[in-house]
Amino acid sequence: MNYVPGDLRDQLAHVGYDAVQAGLVCGSGGSLSARIIDADDEACWVTAGGSWLDRLSRSSFTAIRITDGSPATVGTVPAPRTAPTTDLALHLALYRARPDVNAIVCLQPRTTLLLDALGEEIRLVTTGQAGHLRRVSTVPFRQSGGPEQAALTAAMAADGTNCLVLSRQGCVIMADTVELAHERARHLEQAAEFTYRALALGREVAQAE
Repeated sequence: MNYVPGDLRDQLAHVGYDAVQAGLVCGSGGSLSARIIDADDEACWVTAGGSWLDRLSRSSFTAIRITDGSPATVGTVPAPRTAPTTDLALHLALYRARPDVNAIVCLQPRTTLLLDALGEEIRLVTTGQAGHLRRVSTVPFRQSGGPEQAALTAAMAADGTNCLVLSRQGCVIMADTVELAHERARHLEQAAEFTYRALALGREVAQAE
């Protein structure tokens, strides 16, 4: 295993740092979470509100019960005092709708958002992109952090879609591990970049199978 081992918070911090370095998010513009499998109550680690994703440590995460959104105690880690991300409703709705999902990455990839603003669909050009993402769907604009956005996104993810573009806002990517969610985020932006370059050249590209 060559990914970050151990604590889920360390893995999420690695995602945050890499996402900022790769231009997939700016400052505190995204949010990250991971389901805590061995918690007494069903819970997840989620980034605290206002956290800069390239400056995360274990103290940057707060444990929240998935069932009701209340603070959770995990082992010897007390219930948090820091307010969670404003994307909390979105994370919780997705975990409730998708028991198979253990990690959620919400980012603002530049090319992905540019294509959305242009009304262009992202083409999955390579077999790697197609294999990791399968399909990319777009959630119509709803107020960020609101219950309507959370419910609509969860409904669109219920069929097994793991990659959703939140129109004019960002993207949400799901997986059963933090590592796979991280990799899918990279593949999404690569697919967007390939699509944009092809369109700039006046060319169409076929979807990979």
